[in-house]
Amino acid sequence: MQLPLFSGRLLLIVSCLIAVNAIFSTDAAGDGPPNILMICIDDLNDWVGCLDGHPEAMTPHIDALADQGRLFTNAHCAVTVCSPSRISIMSGLFASSHGSYELGPAYEDIEKLNEVPTMQRWFKDRGYTTMAGGKVLHHDFGGRLEDDIDINISKRKGGPRPKKVMNWPGGKAWDWGAFPPGDDEMYDYQLAGAAAEVLSEKQEKPFFLSVGFFRPHVPMFAPPKWFDLFDEENIVLPGAAAEDMADIPRNFQYKMGVAPTFAEIEAGGKWKSMVEAYLANTAFVDHCVGTVMEGLNHGPNRDNTLVVLWSDHGFHLGEKQHIAKRTLWEESTRVPLIFAGPGISKGKRCVEPVSLVDIYPTLIEWCGLEENERLEGVSLVPQIKEANAAREVPAVSASYFGNYAVRSRDWRYIRYANGAEELYDHRVDPDEQVNLANAPTSAEVKADLYRWIPKNPTPEVKPLATREQVRAGVIAP
Repeated sequence: MQLPLFSGRLLLIVSCLIAVNAIFSTDAAGDGPPNILMICIDDLNDWVGCLDGHPEAMTPHIDALADQGRLFTNAHCAVTVCSPSRISIMSGLFASSHGSYELGPAYEDIEKLNEVPTMQRWFKDRGYTTMAGGKVLHHDFGGRLEDDIDINISKRKGGPRPKKVMNWPGGKAWDWGAFPPGDDEMYDYQLAGAAAEVLSEKQEKPFFLSVGFFRPHVPMFAPPKWFDLFDEENIVLPGAAAEDMADIPRNFQYKMGVAPTFAEIEAGGKWKSMVEAYLANTAFVDHCVGTVMEGLNHGPNRDNTLVVLWSDHGFHLGEKQHIAKRTLWEESTRVPLIFAGPGISKGKRCVEPVSLVDIYPTLIEWCGLEENERLEGVSLVPQIKEANAAREVPAVSASYFGNYAVRSRDWRYIRYANGAEELYDHRVDPDEQVNLANAPTSAEVKADLYRWIPKNPTPEVKPLATREQVRAGVIAP
C-alpha cells in the first residue's frame, strides 16, 4: 500500500527472472515414464495475468508457466465449492455420479466412490511414487485412501492467524489483512520449500507429486510486502451491477453460511480492502508457485516432468452482487488450467471449453498408462498437442443438486432446479449482463446446451442444513 504500483511490479518481475529463464525446453525428453507435478490452488479465480481477469493481478510465475506450455483459457470446475470439486477432480467423476455437491463427506465416505480409485492411486498401482502436501483433497487422504500417498511432505494447511480481528468482525474465517510479518511463517511458503527440495533430488522411480496451496482462500492473510504491491485507495473494482440479480431465483440470492454478502461488505466500507487482500494473497501464492518451479528447473527432474496447475473453482469479489463461490456464473466456475513440460509447444492458448474432470484421463494418456474406463472426463491430449483442436463436449458445472451451468466456446447456459434459465453470449457479453434465455432466437442454442445437463443425477449424499436446503431450492427462502 506504501509502494507505487510500478515499483511493486518491478520487484516481482526481477524476482521471477531466474524461474522464467530456467524453465524446461519443449524439445527435452527424459528416460522412462514422465513424472507428474500437480499444483493445486484454492479459490483462485481468473484474476491471473495470463487470463486477463483483473488489470492489477501480479502473477509472473503462473504467467511464465503458461508461456511455456498450454494455457486453457476456457477451463471450468465441476462443482463450485471446495470438497466436491476436488472429489470430482481426483475421482474423474462428476457430482451427478458421486452425489457430493456441497461441503460434506470425505471421498472415502461416499458410497458411490467405494470402488473408484483416486488418480494418485491409479498411478501408484502402476509403479509411481506418490507424494503430496497441503490441501489436495479437501479432507486429505484418510481412511481407505491413506495408502494412496507414499510420502506426505507437509500436512499443514492455511497459516497463522492474528489474535485480533483485522478487517472483518463478522467472523474470523472471513477476516483479512497484512499478517504475519514474514513469508517463512506461512504454511504455503513452507510447503513450497518442501516441494522444491523434493524436486531438486533424483527419484528412484517416476513420481506423482501433488502440491496443494491454500491461499488465496479465506482468511486472506499474507505478509505486508504482498499488500504493499497494491494501492488500496486506487484499486480497480470489478463491476457489480444491481440489475444483474433481477432475474435470479430467490434461493440463489440467499446468504450462505458465514460468508458476508456483497451488501455487507459495501456497507462496511471494506470492498476495496477485500479486493486488495485477494490480489495480495494471489501474488503471494504465485511466489510459492515460483519457488516450486525453481526447484524443478534447477533439479535433475526438469526434462521428464509434466506440470499441471489448476484451481478448484473461482471466486466473486462483487461481480453479480456476490462474494465468494457457489454460483453458476463465469467468475465462480472459470479457473486457471495449465499443462507444461517436455513435448508441449510454448505459448499457445486453447479456447475450447474444458472441465477439471478432464485432468485425470489426460494424465493417464500422456503418461501412457492403461485407460481407466470409469472416468467421465475427456482427455485433453489432442488440445495439448494442437491448441486449435476442436472439442464437442462443453464444460458442465453444478451448484447444489439440480442446478447446472453448461459452458461452450461461446455460450453459458444455466438451468436451475426450479426451471429458471440464464443464457449469455460470451462473444459480446463476457460479463454476463444480458440474459438471452427468453429471446425467441435463443431456442436452438438453449436446446443444444440443455442436452448436456445430467438427466438422472445422483441426489446429494449428505443431509442438508436449513440454509443449505434453502440454497438448494428444497425449501423456500
